[in-house]
Parts: sequence; structure tokens; C-alpha cells
Amino acid sequence: MDSVENYLAEVLAGIRPLPSREIALADALGAVLDGDVRAQWPLPAFDNSAMDGYAVRAADIAGATAETPVVLPVRGEIPAGSVEPQAIEPGTCMQIMTGAAMPAGADTVVQVELTDGGTSAVAIREAVALGTSVRLTGGDAQPGDLLLSSGTRIGPVHLGLLAAAGHATVLARPRPRVTVISTGDELVEPGNALIPGQIWESNATMLTAAARQAGCPARRHPTVRDDTDAVLSAVAGALEETDLLITSGGVSMGGEHDVVKAALATLGTVNFRKVAMQPGMPQGFGTVGEQHTPIFTLPGNPVSAYVSFCLFVLPALDALQDFASERAVPSPATLTRSVRSPAAKRSFLRGIMHRTASVAGGEPGAGATGAAGAPEAAGGVGARAGQITQVTQVTPVAGQASHQLASLARANVLVIVPEDVTSLEAGAAVDVLELP
Repeated sequence: MDSVENYLAEVLAGIRPLPSREIALADALGAVLDGDVRAQWPLPAFDNSAMDGYAVRAADIAGATAETPVVLPVRGEIPAGSVEPQAIEPGTCMQIMTGAAMPAGADTVVQVELTDGGTSAVAIREAVALGTSVRLTGGDAQPGDLLLSSGTRIGPVHLGLLAAAGHATVLARPRPRVTVISTGDELVEPGNALIPGQIWESNATMLTAAARQAGCPARRHPTVRDDTDAVLSAVAGALEETDLLITSGGVSMGGEHDVVKAALATLGTVNFRKVAMQPGMPQGFGTVGEQHTPIFTLPGNPVSAYVSFCLFVLPALDALQDFASERAVPSPATLTRSVRSPAAKRSFLRGIMHRTASVAGGEPGAGATGAAGAPEAAGGVGARAGQITQVTQVTPVAGQASHQLASLARANVLVIVPEDVTSLEAGAAVDVLELP
């Protein structure tokens, strides 16, 4: 059997990043930048007010107090968006709105709350420092400054920055389009009546949602019956609008009804193998079509399919965007009860992770105990007396079989048990992988 690491390495080696293209900002959320983005103009482009108030010379209000306010004549109002040049003379001021351009001669804004709000003359009740509430030209970025680095996955704030910098499009790798196909004569659409031997289809629904949660446009193909021609037709029909294909079911090792394996084996590019893991041992990966579209053939048991998606498909989606994957990074925790695992397989047990605060007591470095009685191995051994540390504990859920979707729904992590370990006792340190 292949190890998890070797299989994942083979998967990633078979991925070719999607070509970059100019993408409108409205469609760029989740895309990955190809090339640095630098400021072409200063941000902001002109001195402007950060407050509703009065544009003044700081020297003119230096003596203002609540008891002896400074009264200045108001020479007009500057709304945001006004492009008419304005100026004030010493000893005068102008009303100004947030975002409006500062008038020539003014160097400070007094917020309206520090005044009587006058329109022809205003009483200013507090002296404010030079430059208060003024956004200076280029205060956020100067021309040539780096705004976003190549390889950045574009989020909402990045989009706001790109728009503020005047970009209508951006060169980036788009979000991969995903198509999910479930196969099986036993599958029935939810909402329909079942007869003995049938089950409601759930895998395609779950995996399509998982791909969407990962930021990808994803669609669920209608369920395909157990027929090799039907499988090949579904795969061929999905290729035109797909950057990554996922099938579920029909890949067990050896059975005449493993139609996905039988169909895709004829294409010559999909390899099927056993991976030393539980759940999810039967796996298949390759490319299909003229564009060498990646295809994953995941097991039919729902827990196996979802665990496989988390371990292998999510990193592949990142690789399609040439993005350094950060999704599958384990973190340490402490078991609250004992577990068993089969020999020579890496187990991914469903568990519920919880974090508690712990106050170290006794002599410095004596450690502490978490809420469930586990030693603070995962949360801060060696904490000084009185120091608050965080203890991370994980409780395996009841029901670890690969068909038990209800137990997966209760879990928030996968507990990783290495291949050479067959049992762990309560209190043991383990690695856990947070579920999306």
C-alpha cells in the first residue's frame, strides 16, 4: 500500500496550475494573484478630511478652551466629491465633510463635536494638534509601493484595496471549477421513497458543498447508474466546464460492479491503488481529456469520501492555483479516552476538540491539569505558577465506521493515529486535523 505522503506527492506532481488571466474584480474573490501589484498613484490621491467638522489653521485655534472658545468666520462648505479648488485665509475656516479635499491654507480638521456647529461663524471649544483628522496624500501608499504580493489568495479586503488603487481587473489564477459525480444503481434522490436495497444519495451533495466551502464554483452531476458507458459519457460531458472532477463510488479493489474503475482504466491515465489509511483505502487519481483535467475517484462510503477530500482534493485545488496549501496542517492535542487502530494503516478518527484555560499552580514549571484531567502536554508544560495557558483536548466520538455520517457530523477534527501505533491511552499526545 502507498503511504499517505507518497500518494499526496503523486497527486500534486500530476497537477498543472491553471493559466492566469485578467479577471474582473467582481469575479476575483478566491483567485490567486500572478504577479505583484504595486501602487500606480498615491493613496489617498489628495489631502482629505477624516471627520465631519471644520478645516482650520491649527495656529488659529491654539488657545481654544471650553471656557474661552475661539470663534472663526465660516467661509463655506466642502462636501465629499467636490472638485472645485478651495482655500482659507488666516483666521477663517470652512465646514468640511469626511473624505472632502482639504482647502489650501488649512492644516487641521476640528471635529464638529468640539464646536457649536455654527454655519456663518463657529465657536471652537478645544485646541487640537496640527494635522489632526487630516489624511495626507500618499499616507496609505506611495507610487511604486507593493500593495499585494504574487501568490496572494484574493479576499474581500484585497478586492477593496485593488478597487481603491484604481484596478478594474487583476491578473490571477481563477478558482477551479469542480464537478462531482456519484455512481450507483442503489442511489435515490433525497425526498423520494425508498425500496429495500436503495439509499438516498448523499456523497455528491456533501462533496459539492465541500468544494464550494473551499471557494470553488462546484456543480453536482446527476447520479450515474452502474454502467461503464454511462460513466464515460458523464465524465466526457463534464470536461468542457470543469477544472477538476470528482467521482464517488465504484473503485473498490476487485469487484465486477466497480464501474468507475473499469471505465476510467480504459483511458490509460487514471491509476488506482490502496493507500495505507483508514477510512479511505481505495483511491484513484489521474487526468482525463485534452486539457489533462485532474480526476479523483473517491470511495463510496461517505466518511471515506469526505476524509479523502480533506486530505487529497483540498491540496490539489490549491495546487491548481499554484497556491501553497495551508489547509492540512495538524496541531497537537491530548486524548481524553483510549483508542485503537489497525496495524500498518494511518487512522483518521473522528473527534471533538475543545480548548480550556488552565492556571498553573505550585512551583514555577510544575505544569497544570486541564478540565478533563489530562496533563498539560498539549497546552503548556513548564508554565510558571499563576500563568494562564491553553489546554487542547480531543474526545473521539462514538461510531468510527466509514458509513457513519452522523458521527462525522458531530466531529470537528480528525485524530491522527500513525501506522505503527495500534492503541493509545487517555492522556496521550496526538496530532489532530481540524475539519473545514
